[in-house]
Amino acid sequence: MDEPIDIKMLGMLVRTERERRGRLSLRAAAEQAEVPFNTLARVEKGDLPDLANFRRIVDWLGLPPERFFQPAQLRIENTPELIAYHLARDPNLTDAAAEKIASLVRELYSNLVAADRNVRVHLRAASTFSPEASRKLGILLSEMQEKLTAMPPTKS
Repeated sequence: MDEPIDIKMLGMLVRTERERRGRLSLRAAAEQAEVPFNTLARVEKGDLPDLANFRRIVDWLGLPPERFFQPAQLRIENTPELIAYHLARDPNLTDAAAEKIASLVRELYSNLVAADRNVRVHLRAASTFSPEASRKLGILLSEMQEKLTAMPPTKS
């Protein structure tokens, strides 16, 4: 998984800024940025500072903090596969046991996942219905919906 902060870029920019400011030593740059010398040295090597020092460093660089945050990634995995991934890496489970649990999770998930069973109707001529006709149509559709959802599922 990627770091939430582009720390490599932060380290490179600190190094570049030190050069730009007349080849500042790490100690002098740390003093200007008001962060500990060791922290700035670690940042240049690719380590992530704590939040307060991160803020001081980006202020010293004159950059907005959000520049270093990577865009949020869309979640593309599905829940059962994510669970299977973690089960497969559990040191307490054999491969066979992890796969058996994962298959049970997949089956349970597919049987219990909530499908949207509500029927929605868009009436293009809704403005031509009288309020009473709209109300009666709404009641009729609700009753139909209740009866359809109360029916036992058919086997395919």
